[in-house]
Amino acid sequence: MIISSFALGILPAPAALLPAVCLLPPAFCLLSCCTLSSMHEWDVIVIGGGAAGLFCAIEAGQRGRKVLVIEHADRAGKKIAISGGGRCNFTNTGTSPDNFVSRNPHFCKSALARYTPADFIALVEKHGIAYHEKKLGQLFCDGSSQQIIDMLLRECRDASVEIRCGCEVRSVAQNINRHEPSAERSFTLQTNQGTFHSSSVVIATGGLSIAPLGATDFGYRIARQFGLRIEETRAGLVPLTLPAEILKALAPLSGVSIDALVTCPDSPSPPSFRENILITHRGLSGPAILQVSNYWRPGESISINLLPDEDVLEIISAARMIESDSAPGSAPNYRTANGSERDKDSTSWWNATKTSAHSSRIELVNLLSRYLPRRFAQAWCDLYGASRPLKTYNAKELQEIADNIHRLELTPAGTEGFRKAEVTVGGVSTADLSSQTMEARRVPGLYFIGEVVDVTGQLGGYNFQWAWSSAFAAGQVV
Repeated sequence: MIISSFALGILPAPAALLPAVCLLPPAFCLLSCCTLSSMHEWDVIVIGGGAAGLFCAIEAGQRGRKVLVIEHADRAGKKIAISGGGRCNFTNTGTSPDNFVSRNPHFCKSALARYTPADFIALVEKHGIAYHEKKLGQLFCDGSSQQIIDMLLRECRDASVEIRCGCEVRSVAQNINRHEPSAERSFTLQTNQGTFHSSSVVIATGGLSIAPLGATDFGYRIARQFGLRIEETRAGLVPLTLPAEILKALAPLSGVSIDALVTCPDSPSPPSFRENILITHRGLSGPAILQVSNYWRPGESISINLLPDEDVLEIISAARMIESDSAPGSAPNYRTANGSERDKDSTSWWNATKTSAHSSRIELVNLLSRYLPRRFAQAWCDLYGASRPLKTYNAKELQEIADNIHRLELTPAGTEGFRKAEVTVGGVSTADLSSQTMEARRVPGLYFIGEVVDVTGQLGGYNFQWAWSSAFAAGQVV
């Protein structure tokens, strides 16, 4: 008999969409099940034809398992196609558990150790795909993301994996023989293409990010149906919005980019990210902001060091000294704004000295404009203190300037949500999964892999590596 059955409320596709369109060869992607009743029994059914789902299917197929991949979209790998600006940042050579966010930071260690970036790189090279390192260990295809999709589909074909596109799952049920509780359990899936049975089901449906591509909460509903917990989900790798007052001053600067060091000081053991921030018409974006968004929670502040390679007090002191030295009869001053003796070999000091030599009444905005985009320097002065001649600032005011340059604290109004998010933070609780196999602890035969799990990578290829690693772990045992 069937128990734990749950109607998921997914509407069948309109008749005009059936049979579904698929880019795979007709002999490979079976689009109609009306004549294939003998093919409805499977060892493994993978729900989700993205990076994790396809890779898990490959690993299981290579072990001789009879595998079906069900994909609700009209083709597999849609999210892969747009990743990395169309070139797919398929892994990062520096991947470590420290690059991931999870309630249990140790959960990802086993999978990452068993299938490494080097393993996936070897597969890429086997298929003759040229690639390059952009920065910080991030590997991209020289050509396009389609090369990775084609590679995965070829591997699926070689492993005799069947893929059904345009196939929408309406319910998943586990079959239990009450007369023989120890007997092997199986699953029944009701879909718009018929009923399917399998010994194992792998949920690889991703999270809520990039909603325009058809992201849904399907994986979380399946998890709840079978009693698994869900860690709170939120948008990750996502632009942050700003309060109206700050946005009014910064929005006209949309498109201005600044090299900065950003952290989320309210987060436990917060990492810092040294990359660009980008001002947008709604707030802040750019790599550094996307990175910190994984750690930020509503109501918390972010801290931005606008001049991470400089000491603004040194810069101001040098400029003020030039003003003082330019006065008739004045002697050189080798003291900083706080009274300590200046290092006369300081790069910042000499740069400021040389660039300030022609001005005896330099204003703050002009000095900051030598290190920051001028329009941003003006906006900063408007927000944090009107610009005036440097010699008119007292020690307390100078310290406030330094604090707002090196430790500028902003409290975002929110994020741009799942429409703009690249990943979903949170997901199926790792406490309910085996870190060795990704199998649900209390539901034998049910597995969760990839983004649907509460393991979220930083920007730079780490989420793809989690997809490959978690899929490999499950693929070895399903």
